[in-house]
Amino acid sequence: MNWSAIAPIGLLAGSNVLMNLAWYGHLKAPGRALWLAVLASWGIAFFEYCLAVPANRLGSQIYSLAQLKTIQKVLSLVTFVGVAWLLFDTRPTISQAIGFVLIALGAWFVFKSPFG
Repeated sequence: MNWSAIAPIGLLAGSNVLMNLAWYGHLKAPGRALWLAVLASWGIAFFEYCLAVPANRLGSQIYSLAQLKTIQKVLSLVTFVGVAWLLFDTRPTISQAIGFVLIALGAWFVFKSPFG
């Protein structure tokens, strides 16, 4: 198992869980002051960056920048679905699932480069 290829993906996954919590977690408490939501989100985002920055540093030695960004975006969608499902009991619809599959197809093109 190539840990140098897997570590950036694991760090990016953790980073995206935290970022989705920062972006959407405050929606569970809509009555709280907006400034508190912003402050809490910034606090979470600090730890998100503590994972994202090393993920990109390590990942740039293995993956191209386009591949790193693609990994991040795919993980962002996957973790978004998880956070939405766990926190808000919101499951993806068929149309959303089709959209995610099309995004995955785009990721395949980035990694396989069938057209050079």
